[in-house]
Amino acid sequence: MNFFKQTFASLIGTLAGLFLFVTLGTSSLVLLLIGLAAIDSSPTVKDKSVLVLDLATQIRDTEPPLTLTDIFSEEDETVIPLRQVLQAIKKATKDDRIQTIFLDGSNASGGSGYATFSEIREALMKFREAGKKIIAYDVTLSEQEYYLSSLADTVMVHPMGQMELNGLAVEPLFWTGALEKYGIGAQVIRVGSYKGAVEPFIRTDLSPENRQQLKVLLDDLWGDFLSTVGESRQVSPQTLQQIANTQGVLTSKEALKAGLVDEIGYRDQAIAKLKELTKTTEEKSFPQVSLSNYINVPVKGFADQVSSNKIAVVYLEGAIVDGSGTLQQVGGSRFSKLLRKIRQDEATKAVIIRINSPGGSATASDIILREIQLIQETKPVIISMGNVAASGGYWIATGGQHIFAQANTLTGSIGVFGILFNIQKLANNNGLTWDTVKTAKFADLGTATRPKTDQELGIYQGSVKQVYNLFLEKVAQSRNLSLEKVSQIAQGRVWSGEDAKNLGLVDSMGGLDAAINYAVGQANLGVGQDWQLQEYPEKRGLGALFLKNTLEDSSIKSVTSVDPLTAEFLKFKKDLAILGSLNDPKGIYSRLPFNWELR
Repeated sequence: MNFFKQTFASLIGTLAGLFLFVTLGTSSLVLLLIGLAAIDSSPTVKDKSVLVLDLATQIRDTEPPLTLTDIFSEEDETVIPLRQVLQAIKKATKDDRIQTIFLDGSNASGGSGYATFSEIREALMKFREAGKKIIAYDVTLSEQEYYLSSLADTVMVHPMGQMELNGLAVEPLFWTGALEKYGIGAQVIRVGSYKGAVEPFIRTDLSPENRQQLKVLLDDLWGDFLSTVGESRQVSPQTLQQIANTQGVLTSKEALKAGLVDEIGYRDQAIAKLKELTKTTEEKSFPQVSLSNYINVPVKGFADQVSSNKIAVVYLEGAIVDGSGTLQQVGGSRFSKLLRKIRQDEATKAVIIRINSPGGSATASDIILREIQLIQETKPVIISMGNVAASGGYWIATGGQHIFAQANTLTGSIGVFGILFNIQKLANNNGLTWDTVKTAKFADLGTATRPKTDQELGIYQGSVKQVYNLFLEKVAQSRNLSLEKVSQIAQGRVWSGEDAKNLGLVDSMGGLDAAINYAVGQANLGVGQDWQLQEYPEKRGLGALFLKNTLEDSSIKSVTSVDPLTAEFLKFKKDLAILGSLNDPKGIYSRLPFNWELR
């Protein structure tokens, strides 16, 4: 007996000691990280340096939360917030030490969105106008990458590389046949003949209305691409269109002959050109600084402003969901609480709501909108739209006094829908049945064990119609348009930013910087620039960021690619995850189709 007691006591002591070691070890690590992060580790920028923007970097409105899995993962996907990229380019424009920007597409595999690249393009144009050079190098040029790098003084492509110039396309996935095969029923209610988000569950192809709106939208985005790239390369849009119609993919030699690139060469030859531009005598490389490091470099005359007057920028990025949601979602209760805090802060003089969302829960959208309207009663609220601000995203946008968008922003989609799944056939086919006892005819209205009756569908349709009418009223009041006019341009139809402006849904073309400057003017803070920017939600901790940057080997990079079949399965998995986020308490949603992806 004593043996068992001693063994048990020893086990308990070992576990307690291990727990204490882990606890103290973790605490010490955190303290160490915080201390190390506080040390000034800004890189030294030499004269005639090159600012390197790796096009493999994902540029988003906000930086995703860092987890322990991310920290110790061998995979590295660098994400930099858009505003930090814009600020870095602005600094470089005024920094006499920075002579050239190198757009390095060696490891790039796509892009960060046309509207995002449009804002970066504007900043790069000002850099060039200051008399500085931009050199772009790529192996396989996608259209998004070329949309950005086409403005470079020199575009170089790998001898074995190629250039994509085949137009834009979307290829929605339809689930209807699979649902029928496995015995899962889907009934939908919607308002808006263009509200195509429900079509994957009730059709096997696009409806004529949805096909029409997609064609118009893609033509708008493609037209912007042709005119923007054509102007930079001094090639007519008609010539570019002919290439897209007859070739689609160009070899490096064909791209050179067409005047779309300037040189063919290897990366070491691009580096040699940069060494020549910087007149460096170093044998291995040239004076350079990565954009991610340059963000923290102090530049004379470009210090962050410190003021008691705050301009708040609130980033709404991701699907809109009821409740708190995850850190990758726009949770209605979480953001309404944040907006209340901002409204009650007397130091905040104006608010910019930056929206990059396809929409989602109609209820959560309205909860957020109400808080924005309350802010608007006491201080200016300006809306800035990113790559997409549609459906629930546009619902929220109606709370602002002025809306900015890019020409290639996806917006509008003023419409609502609901999806009612049932598993009756699936269950019955596997020997499962149900029976019901109820005290009223509609007591089991919310069941998923059977299809809804016509009367029950009428109840849901009435709710959807009521929410849709509310949406129309909010747009009409906010945009000073008649209900008849709003009804004509609504119907769930998606518009480009340029079309939205012409229709009165958007006020001005411009990015985040334009919205900030406008907000400063509306708050009467322009004289003396007596204001400071405050971004929400708060960014992730310095300790974790330091650990991530310390542990990673920045010299080793790889391009991960998947075969087409695996890519389709990954899209399918992504769609399932989106379905899991549909948590509106009324089951009514205002969002874009789940699987829209431009390519």
